[in-house]
Amino acid sequence: IETIEENPYVLIDLVKGVNFKQIDEMALKLGTDAGSLKRITSGIKYALIQISYNGHSCAILQNLEEFVVNLLNISIDEVENGIIHLKAKGEVIIENRDDDTEWIYLESFYNTEVAICNRLNKLDETANSKKVKGIKDEIKRIEKGNEIELSEKQKEAIKAVNDNNVTIITGGPGTGKTTIIKSIIEIYIKQNNKIVLAAPTGRAAKRMTEMTGIEASTLHRLLEIGKINDDGLYKKSQDYQGTPIDADIVIVDEMSMVDMFLMNYLLQSVYLGTKLILLGDGDKLPSVGPGSVLQGIIGSGQTTTIHLDKIFRQAAKSKIIVNAHRINDGEGFVSKKEKKKDSKEDFFFINEQNQNKMLEQVISLCTGRLKKFGNYDFFENIQVLTPTKKGSLGTKELNKSLQAVLNPESDKKKERNTGNTIYKVGDRIMQVKNNYDIYWERRRNNETGTGVFNGEFGTILDINEKEKNIEIKFDDDKIAWYQFTELEQIELSYSITIHKAQRKRV
Repeated sequence: IETIEENPYVLIDLVKGVNFKQIDEMALKLGTDAGSLKRITSGIKYALIQISYNGHSCAILQNLEEFVVNLLNISIDEVENGIIHLKAKGEVIIENRDDDTEWIYLESFYNTEVAICNRLNKLDETANSKKVKGIKDEIKRIEKGNEIELSEKQKEAIKAVNDNNVTIITGGPGTGKTTIIKSIIEIYIKQNNKIVLAAPTGRAAKRMTEMTGIEASTLHRLLEIGKINDDGLYKKSQDYQGTPIDADIVIVDEMSMVDMFLMNYLLQSVYLGTKLILLGDGDKLPSVGPGSVLQGIIGSGQTTTIHLDKIFRQAAKSKIIVNAHRINDGEGFVSKKEKKKDSKEDFFFINEQNQNKMLEQVISLCTGRLKKFGNYDFFENIQVLTPTKKGSLGTKELNKSLQAVLNPESDKKKERNTGNTIYKVGDRIMQVKNNYDIYWERRRNNETGTGVFNGEFGTILDINEKEKNIEIKFDDDKIAWYQFTELEQIELSYSITIHKAQRKRV
């Protein structure tokens, strides 16, 4: 308390998401001078922390100065003096780019980016000890054994993996990434190499396992990072180390979801001489955390990258896949005239401008129309996505509306009112933060463990007023019990934001 009274701005460094204006008002009331260096430097650091919550690792210096001038109602000269002071202390780094712009970083963000670049180069420059001789013959063997014909791009990708220690394979849906990875696994397993598969989320890891037949892990579990203080990454990321990965080949899928800190842990944990294969779609939304890692590495031109752009015949039957590529190419949706005879009816565009009618359409689709069309059950097959949390078509209001029609109130149904949310038995929920300690059971094989992670989805099985807990069964069959005091870790998931959808296979 004495420390906070002496310098209320210390809370900026200690707590995520604090209200700077409240802290600033308290400090000024306690006698802090409006032009004091500790006030100005705290405002600068607060601004740099805030941009990280929107995925940014740095800011244009001029933009930052203007923001802090308005935040603190001080002069530009005072802000510049604060930046000079932080730079002298090593708390911020200013980088001059080739286009004469100046970018400012918090020191740990800058060091993390530099560490990623240096480690990527070091991994790639190490002797290629896992290179397979006669790779062309191996490719022919794969084609014959699996009765497939690889495209020239797919062959190029396999050869690139063989020729380099670090390779990026990028492309949209339906461009053949899965076939490439299965072929690579088959080639290197034949050479007695140990292969490790990983992805940023449980859903993506599960899909990798189903796709390849080899158990995949989440990056957090693979690296045994442990209880990272997610709120403090911008301060202490360098204090955390991942566990070295015992593997000859490491394959990581859904790289667009990986932020700069997780990427740094991964690279530091890969042994020199190990082959690292990074898969992802550069056109997907960037990671929720700071940094646009996949796009940045591709854009640098320093790491071998294979761009897949051909949609394979089977995938081309899906209007979802075709339209995704058309939008990326600046074109419109497939018209009825362009529709092929054997194409799937898996994409519909409903052109509606009125928000109330949009809501009616969403509810209608979820409560019967899709059931009649293709026997799609909401709780098994449907997920509503929206760009925002706020507004009548944001997640908060959509969740209330969908819950009311899909899981209506009943005298026989248990419920728990917490904050502005009513949770009921049968509700679909999503975990929204990492919890490494929560105990779970998987009854089908008597397995127990700890840990439920951001982005995992489940269903409420029971609400126990006596024990003051909620029982949740997650989609991978884990059953966990949440105390009423822990319910800030979950949200209703009838509707989720598009960013959150990156953490789930829809």
